[in-house]
Amino acid sequence: MADAMVRDLHGYGRRRPLAAWPGAARVAVSFVLNYEEGGERNVLDGDAHAENYLVPEVVGLPPIAGRSRIVEDLFEYGSRAGFWRSVGCISPPGQSG
Repeated sequence: MADAMVRDLHGYGRRRPLAAWPGAARVAVSFVLNYEEGGERNVLDGDAHAENYLVPEVVGLPPIAGRSRIVEDLFEYGSRAGFWRSVGCISPPGQSG
């Protein structure tokens, strides 16, 4: 297959490249926040039934044609509080997200 992309997967082994971090820092930190609220089933959005399989407390229950306020509350936690608590952990002192 002539068009196949050639990939170098050999790695560096014992000869790692030298990284020159600003200020002679020795640690680099990457913070990734995966934010996916609002993708669950909800009758308010026109779905036939509420979400019933992504939440451990209700696994195995048959779909119920109606709202599930418990599930809505669990999914909304991320946007109401979880996101802002995460931002507060990485914001400079004295500054809130």
